[in-house]
Amino acid sequence: MGLFLFSLQKEMNRDTCEDQVEMADCAVVFLLDKLTNLLAEEAILLQGVKHDIQYIKDELERMIAFLGVADAFEEGDAEVKVWVRQVRDVANDIEDVLDESMLLSGDALLLEEAELVGIENPTQQLIGWLVEDDPRLKVVSVVGMGGSGKTTLVKKVYEDAAVKKNFNSLAWITVSKSFKVEEVLKDMIQQLYDEVKQPAPEGLNTMSSNRLKTIAKVFLQSRTYVLVFDDVWTIHAWEAIRHALPDVNNGSRVILTTRLLDVASFCSIETNGYVYEVKPLSTEESWILFCQKAFHGYSCPSHLESISRNILKKCGGLPLAVVAVGGVLATKNRNNIREWGMLNHSLGPELDSNDKFESMRIVLLLSFNDLPYYLKPCFLYLSIYPEDHLIERNTLIYRWITEGFVKQKERRTVEDVADSYLNELINRSLIHPVQYNDDGSMKLGRIHDLYRELILSKSRDDNFTATVDEHNKLWPEKTRRLSMHGMLGNLQVKRSVTKLRSLLTFGVADPQSLSCISQVLGSSRMLRVLDLRGAPLNMIPETVFQLFHLKYLSLRNTNVKVLPRSIRKLKQLEILDLKQTYVTELPVEILKLQNLRHLLVYSHVSYSYLPYNCSPGFKAFRGIGALRALQKLVYIEATPGSGILREVGMLGELRRLCILKLRKEDGRTVCSSIQKLRKLESLNLKSVEEHEILDLSYLSSPPPLLQRLYLTGHIVKLPAWIQDLNSLVKIYFRWTHLTEDPLKYLQDLPNLVHLEFLVGYTGKELYFEQGKFQRLKLLNLDKLEGLSQVTIGEGAVPHLEKLVIQRCALLETVPTGIEYLLNLKVLEFFDMPDEFIMTLRPEKLGADAWKVSHIREVFYTYWRDGCWMVHSLKEKEKNQISDQSGAVTRTYGRRNSL
Repeated sequence: MGLFLFSLQKEMNRDTCEDQVEMADCAVVFLLDKLTNLLAEEAILLQGVKHDIQYIKDELERMIAFLGVADAFEEGDAEVKVWVRQVRDVANDIEDVLDESMLLSGDALLLEEAELVGIENPTQQLIGWLVEDDPRLKVVSVVGMGGSGKTTLVKKVYEDAAVKKNFNSLAWITVSKSFKVEEVLKDMIQQLYDEVKQPAPEGLNTMSSNRLKTIAKVFLQSRTYVLVFDDVWTIHAWEAIRHALPDVNNGSRVILTTRLLDVASFCSIETNGYVYEVKPLSTEESWILFCQKAFHGYSCPSHLESISRNILKKCGGLPLAVVAVGGVLATKNRNNIREWGMLNHSLGPELDSNDKFESMRIVLLLSFNDLPYYLKPCFLYLSIYPEDHLIERNTLIYRWITEGFVKQKERRTVEDVADSYLNELINRSLIHPVQYNDDGSMKLGRIHDLYRELILSKSRDDNFTATVDEHNKLWPEKTRRLSMHGMLGNLQVKRSVTKLRSLLTFGVADPQSLSCISQVLGSSRMLRVLDLRGAPLNMIPETVFQLFHLKYLSLRNTNVKVLPRSIRKLKQLEILDLKQTYVTELPVEILKLQNLRHLLVYSHVSYSYLPYNCSPGFKAFRGIGALRALQKLVYIEATPGSGILREVGMLGELRRLCILKLRKEDGRTVCSSIQKLRKLESLNLKSVEEHEILDLSYLSSPPPLLQRLYLTGHIVKLPAWIQDLNSLVKIYFRWTHLTEDPLKYLQDLPNLVHLEFLVGYTGKELYFEQGKFQRLKLLNLDKLEGLSQVTIGEGAVPHLEKLVIQRCALLETVPTGIEYLLNLKVLEFFDMPDEFIMTLRPEKLGADAWKVSHIREVFYTYWRDGCWMVHSLKEKEKNQISDQSGAVTRTYGRRNSL
């Protein structure tokens, strides 16, 4: 231990800078926290060691006084840049020594449409070109520099009702600079088959490019289509794609976005198409957009107008630059004009209008440098993701936490703090949500490719992250986080990996890559984060269980079947993700993992219609109540006589819980346990069989923060406590066989957004009372076999956006009052009687056709011969799929749910 402390002190005595700064670097802050925690654990400190660790802690605090805004000076001062890197390396080296000692002594930002101005005329221009009366296949190229709003403009056109009405098939394919023609074609084919809810051809992932082109061409041959190819960089890329697109004189169109005018011109001219060049925003348009972002839509205060307009000039009319600067200024004190002046000064003199790319780089760098210290590593971390990869919210938050980027605050969990970090990045327009959860939080997001280029460069310079793929197979010696992308082949590890703290794989599916992964694991004893999702694994490499610092382990979407007993060695593990694996039992040794916070063990099997037993969980065991840190426990099976249901009540930190295979006699115990879980936000209860009673009558005081409730199994009487769940956002009733109209219990819930019934109600009528269900947006009625009438009272469900009705054989007409639901965007019917559909078809003079004429998308769908056959109510003939479009032999993974 004395040698260890000498090593630490030697590292700390390196030269430091005298300049005082405001912000601390993450590497140093993380290490400081680690030492603070070590000091608190006096019992494990040897005699005389505590004093030395306190000395090191004090030195770290001095080091923090150096770092701070040095990041902001790096770009213009080479000496400062060297200092910053050296100090950061010192902190990392100290952490390595500390961890080694512990081992020895123990075991494409898209802009929101709402934020854009000046988009209406270009939108109408592009729509006009798409729907014009010319049968030839045409390419419409939209060209503009990065950040000019190309993708957002095309997205608005793509989602326009007039476009969807005129074409059978639509697909959006991101090409990117490092495109592979096979990947682009597979993405396009998958989307086309998804749209008609048909299975993609067998063996799609292993087909050659020529075979893929043939499949795409055959599918599109009898259809009118609009295909968007976003971010095309070369003429070669277009030539590799165009041979998959048939031209049969039916008015089909291709939209292409690119930064390069020569690419746009070539692609459009050869098809007699059009080129639209995105122009910078005018001064007034820039001002409107700026005020939307910087002042949340309000007017600019008079004392800031002059300086704001001066800042705005430097953005060159580029929407991304305007939003970036506006996002920075939105966080500033409006009463401190000096702070605004400093930001104006940091942008330098008015930028040369002929070098808009450099202008953009400076503006984006400003938005990065303005981030508070705790957000910088979180944003840099996004450089691990491949280009245009969708970022999953929960996974990102888990990784941030286990990387050590997030500090717990008083009365808030570390997850809550991480969530607030994510929201800050969203508010600054650094992350763009593309899919939302029912509660309005981001589910999936992405970053603009220009921001990605920026953080890739900074991350590599700082040894923060590095990426390897088939083109780039080397990484810096001191890299802390390594991200592997795509097919690596027989990549040999020729660089040191002893410094690695994280290893993540994306799309690494070739068996040859396992050799490389094994080499890295064998040499990376300090790993904290290991994400091997999708890797070709049948069993967990034994070297994983030697990673004693591991906090995050994901084996999602692998073929792993068994979790070995040696899992007990990973005592620091906080997150274990076994979703979509074949693991159904856990060893009792899992109880040794006292730091475990999230235990995810389940898989979803895809069916045309959801069967009763569709999501197997894992067999729980006695003693699980000892895992007191657990926040997520899904899906556990209730084993009779095991005492598990009683022990669940001991897990007071639980936020999400799913229990399967419940019996009627479990009612009292499970209700008693749930009542103790006051922090619970999501609850999923399912009886062992469809007709087994799910007894909830013993629950009198439900968890007050409950947002999502999934009830599966026969419920004799809906418990009255449901109407007191004021935080409830989503509720499912599946096979509940309710005899009493449940709507009266639900209609006044103030936050209910999503409601689904599947064999959930046996009555004849559902009545949505006047003025009720004020926030409901999604409603699904499935297999309500006794239902003959649905009535929507005046002012009820005013914000409903999507309604799905399926297998309700006795339903005579569409819901009465549906004609007044002006926000309803999608209406879809699955396997409804032909007589019912006839009442809606205008060409058959259906009596109810006028009631749904205001709804943008109305579909009726049938399950036929192992696939979904989808028909548009208004474009029936155009939505028939050709017999040549591919074999229909199996079900496909998309379910007909909201």
